[in-house]
Parts: sequence; structure tokens; C-alpha cells
Amino acid sequence: MTDYHAPLTDIRFLLNHVAGLPAIAQLPGCEEATPDLVDAVLDEAGKFAAGVLAPLNAVGDREGCRLEDGKVVTPAGWKDAYKAFAEGGWVGLGLSPEYGGQGLPKCVATPVWEMWFSANTAFTMLPQLNTGESEAILLAASEELKATYLEKLVTGEWGGTMNLTEPQAGSDLAAIRTRAEPQDDGSYRISGQKIFISYGEHEITPNIVHLVLARMPDAPPGVKGISMFLVPKYLVNADGSLGAKNDLRCVGTEHKLGIHGSPTCAMSFGDNGGAIGYLVGQPNRGLEYMFIMMNEARFGVGVQGIGIGERAYQQALAFARERVQGRDAVTGAVGKPIIHHPDVKRMLLSMRARIIAMRALALTAAGWFDVAHHSPDQAAADKARRYVDLLMPVVKGWCTETCQQICYDAIQIHGGMGFVEETGIAQHYRDARIITIYEGTTGIQANDLIGRKVLRENGATLRELITEMRGVGAELAAASGLQAMATRLEDDIAALEGALDWILANGREQMAAVLAGAVPFLHLLGTVSGSWQMARVALAARKAGAGYGEDYTQGLVELARFYLHGLGVQAGAHAAAIVGAGETAQAFALDL
Repeated sequence: MTDYHAPLTDIRFLLNHVAGLPAIAQLPGCEEATPDLVDAVLDEAGKFAAGVLAPLNAVGDREGCRLEDGKVVTPAGWKDAYKAFAEGGWVGLGLSPEYGGQGLPKCVATPVWEMWFSANTAFTMLPQLNTGESEAILLAASEELKATYLEKLVTGEWGGTMNLTEPQAGSDLAAIRTRAEPQDDGSYRISGQKIFISYGEHEITPNIVHLVLARMPDAPPGVKGISMFLVPKYLVNADGSLGAKNDLRCVGTEHKLGIHGSPTCAMSFGDNGGAIGYLVGQPNRGLEYMFIMMNEARFGVGVQGIGIGERAYQQALAFARERVQGRDAVTGAVGKPIIHHPDVKRMLLSMRARIIAMRALALTAAGWFDVAHHSPDQAAADKARRYVDLLMPVVKGWCTETCQQICYDAIQIHGGMGFVEETGIAQHYRDARIITIYEGTTGIQANDLIGRKVLRENGATLRELITEMRGVGAELAAASGLQAMATRLEDDIAALEGALDWILANGREQMAAVLAGAVPFLHLLGTVSGSWQMARVALAARKAGAGYGEDYTQGLVELARFYLHGLGVQAGAHAAAIVGAGETAQAFALDL
């Protein structure tokens, strides 16, 4: 198995020349993100990823987790690695300094998380849960709950989870049955079962803080009657010490296709009278609060797609450089590595181009998060917030789907050896398979994009984004030697605009037909966003100047050219499928 190497040059280039880190570092609250500090953080995170987390990746896959006497045992090395991770302050990298975090901008924290996901996705899921839960508690919980739990979560001393899914309630959270009975002391007794709870039980931290969706006795039906409760594994005494074990337990762990090192638990609350829980925020607003955590998780899962894709690419590239097979297609020479085969070269270029496009999009989106949160310019903050909301389903859905193709190509490059577990490449393929499903399947992301993001505002933000994309196209057209890329980008944008017009014209009266083409639309917007980002990369590479080397910057220009001419061309097919899928699916009357 190939060692992991943090792609620091790519990350630094994109942060400084595409995502706009220098400008973000000038915003109120972001001043700590000086070039020296950011470089040090990236260097140390890369070392931790390569030296501590990556060697444990195969261990976690091989050993998995096991349930013994109600306790989950994680793979060898997990606990020590987490202790070092938490003591290094990594959990709270982008969280509030008021509660023990580092307070760095999201666009700095995002590539760090990408490196950790590359090195060991199953492990990194544990601290990722803390970040989302911390944000939800910070924004919605009482001061008392914040004082008791928030610092412990931000510093990583305690673990966190989110408990949504039930056996009868997957994506349809309106069907939740878990109950919350009010008590005289202001607490609640929680009873019910939750499934698919990542790190719902483990021995890594002394306490686990569960956020649980449940219904009060007088709650209205459906999603309007869901409240959020904080339910600790161990109750907390007035002095902050841990008290009695709460009435909750892990009753089983799932045997999964991948991410074996991450325990996926079935949790039972209230087998002996009810688990003690505390209301977070206002009654019946639990789903609203959970989506704070959910949006953080969805963005993080998109970053997982980039990270796993990068790891698969690195391993495929190393294999292609070493594997000798067949004859050179041009010279007929034998004894040369397969990287000289045209199709292998095409696959490697496709992998790298997709990764750069996804990473550029995610870092740009992370920068929007920072502007939305910190900018004193209300108009700029509002625009950034709308862009984040619009493209969140794309970062989650398109990046995770694209990762599947990258991992597929990585196995293909390995040939028969890719089907053999000992080479290690199959683990990335298996680990990546879940990321298109949890935190909302690709279809759910696509429906959200169409219904809540495009139709709700009649396409206004997307049209604004299209105008911005065309501005980049104009810059390409004016740049020497990039005119053909400008033409390709305009073709992609025109396909997106045409699809948007069709959706707006049919979305009110033919919603079923529109939703039948929702996933193609998500792929279309992702593909065109990739073209837009690669165009920005090419322009930035032309302007970057000294510090990266001409070979590197020219390589980025050529990689952008490859994306636009080799991958961006799929935009037209996606646009055609939006109309075709909708009309033909609704016309299909036979029993499937």
C-alpha cells in the first residue's frame, strides 16, 4: 500500500490564489490566519495525517470494531491516536476560542480535514461529529448546557453524536417515534431506538454526548413536532465530574461494506425508565437545529469525497509508474511502465483534474462560509450565504459521486491487482461507497437543490452565479492562448442555463417530471461548477508568478484545459438527460 503524502502545494495554491484566503484573513475574527501560521498548521496537519493516521487506515479496515458486553472496542491504535489528536488541539481548529477552539477560518480548517480524511476516513469521522455538534449547541442551546458540555466537545475531551434515524424513519424524519417525557426538574426522559449512529458507543473518550431527535407528548404531527435533546452517556455532576451511567446502551453494530474502523451503532434509549435528556433550544424546532449539524456534516462528507479521491489517485499514480506491462502505444517499446499507455494517462489526468476541481470548489465554498460569518459588508455576507446554500448539495452530492469514479478508475489502473485486497486500493473504493448515502443520498441532495434552492427563489441565486461564471469566461477570452477554453466554458454555462429555464418553466405543474431529472441536474451543476473552478485555476496559474515554478503553474493550465475539453463536455449530456429523464420516466406506464 502506498504511503500518503499531503498535497500541500496544491492546497496552498488554491487557498491563496483561488479561494481568496489573503482577503478572508483581513476580516474581523480571522486576523490570526497569517501566512506563517497557516503554513505551520498545514505542515503539522500533513505530518499528523501521514505519520499517525495513514498507517492505521489498513489496521482499522482489517480489524474493524466489535461489541463486547455492551461496549464497543475500536481498532488497535485508535485510542492513542485520538488522544494525540485532541491534545494537539485539532478538534477545535475552526471552532470558537471562547470554548477552547482555535478559531481559524473555515477555508483553513477545510483542507486540514481533507488531509485527515485522506489518511483515515473511519477515524476522522469521530472528531468530525464533534465539530457539527458543537456548532449546533453553540447556536441553539441554553447557557447552562453550553457551560457544561461545549468546551468538552470543542477540545475533544468528550465525543459527540447525532441521533436521527430510526428503523421506520430513515430520510422521512416525520416518522420519528422516540419519546421525550417532561420531568418536574426540567429534564426529560427519553425512550426509543436509533440506528446508524456513528461512534454511538466506544471506549475512546470518557463520555459521549448524544444529540437526539424526539417528540414530546403534546407535539404536533410530522416534522413540526420534533424537538432536540442532549443526552449524555454519563450524567454530569454539578462540579463537572462524571456521575451515573445514563439509561442508554448500544445494542448492536453494523457489519458494513467499508469504513470498518468506525462503529455504526444501534442505540436504545430508556430501557429502564428513560434516559435523562435536556431540551436544546425551543420545543418542536429540533429539525431546524439538527440541520445546523447536518449542513456541517454534509459539507464535511463532500470533503471526505475529495480526501478519499486524493488517496486513491496517489496510489494509482504510484502503481502506474512502477507497473511494467504491454508495449508502448507510440514506439512499440517493451519494458515501460503503464503510465505511458494512453488510456492509463487519460484516467490519471481525469482523476487529478476532478480532484483539483472539487478541491477548488470546496475551498471557495469554505471561503463563502467565512465571508457570510465575518464580513461587515452585509451585501457581501448575504451573497456568500446564498452561494453556500445553493451549492451545499453540489459539494456533498457531486463531490461524493465524483469520488466513486475516481476510485473506480484507480482500481481499473491496478488491473487484476485492484481486485485483490492486499494491494489496499479496494479499501478506498469500499470506504467511499457510503459517502453518497449518509447525510442524505444523492437523490435527496438533488431534490433539495431543485426544490429548496432553485424553485423556491425562482432561480435568482443560480442566475447570479451564472453571471459570475460568464465573467470568468470573459477573462479567459481575453487571455493569450485560453480562448478555446473560454468557448468551452460558455458551452457548459449555456447548457446549465437552458436546463434552469426548463426547470423553472415546468417546476410548478410538472414537479414529478422535474424531480425525475433532479440527479442529472445536480451532476450538471457540479460539472459546470468544476469547469468554472478550473477556469479560475488556469487564470490564477497565469498570474501566480514566482514561488511555484513554471512547470507547476503551466501544468495547472494544461490540467484545466483537459478538464474543460475532456470532462466539462459532459454538461450537454446532463442537460439533455434532465428533460429526457423527466418526460420518459413519467410516460413509462409498465409495472417495474
